[in-house]
Amino acid sequence: MKNDKITLRSDDFAKWYTDVVKAARLADYSSVKGFVILEPNGYAIWERMQSVLDTMFKKLGHQNVYMPVLIPENLLKKEAELVEGFAPEVAWVCEGGSKKLEERLAFRPTSETLFSDYYRSIVKTYRDLPKLYNQWCNVIRWEKETRPFLRTREFLWQEGHTVHATSSEAETETRKMLEVYKEFFEKYLAIPVITGRKTEKEKFSGAEYTLTVESLMQNGVSLQSATSHYFGQKFAKNYDIKFVNKNNEFEYCYQTSWGSTTRMIGALIMSHSDDRGLVLPPNIAPKQVVIIPIKDDPELISIAEKINESLIDKNISSYIDYSDKSAGFKFAEAEVNGIPVRIEIGKRDLENDSVTIVRRDTLEKEVVKLNDVINKTVDLMETIQNNLYNKALNNLKSKTYEATTFDEVKDIMENHPGFVNAYWCGNEECELKMKEVRGTKSRCILENEDVHNKQCVVCGKEAKHKVVWGIQY
Repeated sequence: MKNDKITLRSDDFAKWYTDVVKAARLADYSSVKGFVILEPNGYAIWERMQSVLDTMFKKLGHQNVYMPVLIPENLLKKEAELVEGFAPEVAWVCEGGSKKLEERLAFRPTSETLFSDYYRSIVKTYRDLPKLYNQWCNVIRWEKETRPFLRTREFLWQEGHTVHATSSEAETETRKMLEVYKEFFEKYLAIPVITGRKTEKEKFSGAEYTLTVESLMQNGVSLQSATSHYFGQKFAKNYDIKFVNKNNEFEYCYQTSWGSTTRMIGALIMSHSDDRGLVLPPNIAPKQVVIIPIKDDPELISIAEKINESLIDKNISSYIDYSDKSAGFKFAEAEVNGIPVRIEIGKRDLENDSVTIVRRDTLEKEVVKLNDVINKTVDLMETIQNNLYNKALNNLKSKTYEATTFDEVKDIMENHPGFVNAYWCGNEECELKMKEVRGTKSRCILENEDVHNKQCVVCGKEAKHKVVWGIQY
């Protein structure tokens, strides 16, 4: 049965998405235009993401720091490409109290400038390197059109900023962090991704090059999900970050940055959820199991408590719904909130020494003996995780196309959008021509692809790259 509060995906995917966000109490609109409130359910998912990623970062030697939220205008302007890239989205503070400031302060749209200024003061010799820092914070970008988690004027993210003695070490870091994001998306979020290099037009402002993680939603629209940037010495030269190398000579440092945001929650929703509400992979779900006694009965509650304790002992995030609501309401609430497994305990089940287990991913119900309920639930964690990944992988495969002509690209994007693999000559004019088809953009350049005797999908000239194209959020 469909949830009456949620529009069908087949009717209006955008409305369905917003309905799921609101029905699952993930976020709500605030009285400040373009800014949303992260509700407990949504923030709990972010906390889980943060916990997993933070552990992955620290295993690689990264440390957390925190930079100021405001950036002096003169500092921001030192890197011309960065300023040009973010100028339309920068929000400024012009007054402090009732006094006009002598210099405008920008709300951070990103923190390369602050980290570079800091590194300039603390890096002196090769012995100080590398510095592997990351910060968890908010940023503000004055987006024209907003949608919860996908584009909001304020959002939460992590941004890693590292500085190295050699280009080789910095490039290794750039690649390594891309693989961290890929592993996180596939192992924890159950979202298959493609990775590659952004084109010059689409790379991060100020970067030598950008590596990207791209995912595909159920409706065939792509989502840039995480990025890792190699800066070379660009920022080091603009911010004068020098160190004395092993030859006792001054040299500019090499830098990277990499980041992911609360946009990942949007990716989760659009990759796995259905017309009943949110669907969460067990590996990232803040609450993996809900236990629901059908009635407020001491025997039922006693059994529920024993099951709950046993699951917690197995490192499964389990809880009992003690709320004063009907059983049907509790079932529906667990469904819309995406709890991976629901355990129902009723009098009739107990007469047969059993309980009912319901999977959120398939909505399948199974009557399980009490002695087997713990092992069954533990096994379901992996089963559901794998099933969600495979469903998303099938969606990716079924919506990935090959095109050799511009007309083929138009037909795909206008009738059944997805990822389109097509060759490209490297000319920006052809890249812009692709954008005329429903805003189609290059998602990434596929690496190590043979382009010998291949022609550009737009102009027919000799190809330099094989590119994944797509409509984006």
